[in-house]
Amino acid sequence: MVQQKATQQVRKAIIPAGGLGTRFLPATKAQPKEMLPIIDKPAIQYIVEEAVQSGIDSIIIVSGRHKRAIEDHFDKSYELEKELEERGNEEMLTIVRDISHLADIYYVRQKEPLGLGHAVLCARRFIGDEPFAVLLGDDILRSEPPCLQQMIAQYEDTGSSVVAMMEVPWDQTHKYGIAAFDEADPSRIRDLIEKPAPGQAPSNWAVVGRYVLDPAIFELLEHAKPGKAGEIQLTDSLQRLNHISPILAHRFTGKRHDVGDKLGFVKATIDFALEREDLADEIKKFLRERLF
Repeated sequence: MVQQKATQQVRKAIIPAGGLGTRFLPATKAQPKEMLPIIDKPAIQYIVEEAVQSGIDSIIIVSGRHKRAIEDHFDKSYELEKELEERGNEEMLTIVRDISHLADIYYVRQKEPLGLGHAVLCARRFIGDEPFAVLLGDDILRSEPPCLQQMIAQYEDTGSSVVAMMEVPWDQTHKYGIAAFDEADPSRIRDLIEKPAPGQAPSNWAVVGRYVLDPAIFELLEHAKPGKAGEIQLTDSLQRLNHISPILAHRFTGKRHDVGDKLGFVKATIDFALEREDLADEIKKFLRERLF
């Protein structure tokens, strides 16, 4: 096991949110996909809350055109708060106010959709020379303690970058980045293969949307060559970083919702509804009527 001790705590996070959301058209024609609600909370708020619960206090959201609604959501809303206060709706007033106090949130524009690696690179000035987290908005990960909190502890114990991994069915490995592991150290990632051909995956452990990275990744992203569709892929630079310093796997065992996929979004909505006291009974009744 790697025993190097990290010298800096992880206190900053990047949330890439510059994608066009084409899989959810026409709903995302004029609304960011990150703002699509799961019950009554936009998907990106779950991501921000995980970061905050994990000890992150400064977040930069890498956005694109037509993403102003994200900024508005996490900003203070004087008119709405005044209206709720006048109505005496203290419960909702508290909820609305708490959103604007979740964390220090900053924004930078990704002027062109040039890939995840480019989106991370856009936040370089904000991060500086510090280790940092990356949380992808398509993956809502649920565990106790939060996945990112566990990854940060792993980074601060070892000084090595950490990538979240999750077991997937073998017949689904071609949809993910898949890890090959060091035989002598099963926590050490030996290789990352982006969407291997069916039957060619070295394992069924797939990358899910959480990373804790050494700032050395920025120099590699700066010099990365565009791949398919002219995009700069984060995986390519992670491969190069792995040759410089070890990258470790965090084997996530909680619940993952892929809300970047229509079916995954529907499943997440049902799961969250079943956990709500105000909705669970009626949802169960509805499902029984539809299914039986």
